[in-house]
Amino acid sequence: MKHLILITTLIVLGAFQADAQVTPVVTPPPNPRKVQVAILFDTSGSMDGLIDQAKSRIWNIVNEISTLQYEGQSPSLEFALYRYGNDGLSSTTNYIEQLLDLTSNMDIISQKLFALTTNGGSEYCGAVIGRSLSDLNWSISPTDLKMIYIAGNERFDQGSVDFKAECKKAKDRGIFINTIHCGSYEKGVIDLWKEGAECSGGDYFNINSDAEIVHIPTPYDDKIQSYNDSLNSTYYGYGSYGSAGLSSQSFEDGNAIMSSPQVATERAIVKSKSHVYDNSSWDIVDAQKSGTINIEELKEEELPEEFKGKTSQEKKILVAEKQEEREAFQAKIGELAVEREAFITAEKDKRAKEGEEVDDFGSSINKSIMEKATSIGFQKETP
Repeated sequence: MKHLILITTLIVLGAFQADAQVTPVVTPPPNPRKVQVAILFDTSGSMDGLIDQAKSRIWNIVNEISTLQYEGQSPSLEFALYRYGNDGLSSTTNYIEQLLDLTSNMDIISQKLFALTTNGGSEYCGAVIGRSLSDLNWSISPTDLKMIYIAGNERFDQGSVDFKAECKKAKDRGIFINTIHCGSYEKGVIDLWKEGAECSGGDYFNINSDAEIVHIPTPYDDKIQSYNDSLNSTYYGYGSYGSAGLSSQSFEDGNAIMSSPQVATERAIVKSKSHVYDNSSWDIVDAQKSGTINIEELKEEELPEEFKGKTSQEKKILVAEKQEEREAFQAKIGELAVEREAFITAEKDKRAKEGEEVDDFGSSINKSIMEKATSIGFQKETP
């Protein structure tokens, strides 16, 4: 009898172990880390140069952040935009307006930035910092990078909201406030811009906001632009946002080229990075890849023209073909981008030796983001 019980027990245990081997426990991959950046622009009458610098540098900033990795995984990028110090805004809001909540939609970031205009007004730094802290859905993870950049040229302590109190709130939440004074270093110290950064552990910079951005042309720009045109041909708008999404993509390409051929090249490089430039909300190829939609479930009127009247199998094949085309163009842009960056680095080193080195809006943000990211465990991806 004891032998029978023992045999039965062994059979049950064996069956249990066999079943356990067939259905192993799968640990889902961790959510990607976040890099969240809120930019607060002084849009009073004297800040046209600052806005122009921001338009010229936005794609360079995105490209720099996109090289970050956390434990081998690329982070998600989110940007928010505010304007303050503009007489066109209401005094009841302290002349502050949120232009954009935290978003990963790169085209709308460009759209809002290029629509900025200036007008005289009162610049309340404490108030706009406070708004960004209360409005935005900041991450609570200590391994996510959370940065506020505030740029302007008047005294930092204007208005009824104490910037020191807001600074303490930011520090307690692991959010760095970084200040960019548009004027001399010494004047920024006197006007408390340096203190406005240091109270949260952030960085203080000063720039000449009226200086013209120096772009470095490279032998790779024209070829990258050619591939960008080919890349655009792989996008197919679907649903209610499809047409608007395609129009926005084209319009922001135009804004970039209007700034300079080099700005357009930087934008094309951003578009070559699928983890940064994802248009699942309106592009059928991105949406199918991300699982946002099932192409078989879309109504005929929601489909792009090229997909209408096709069988389920034909639709899947067409999406796969366009995905393959897109990845090929993105890869070619990526390869050229590496060579372009090496060319620019060598040229910058050469100019630095000749004494030509100027900080601007973009270089200030890039420098502080990379330093702070490294301090909390991020690494820069090497080509």
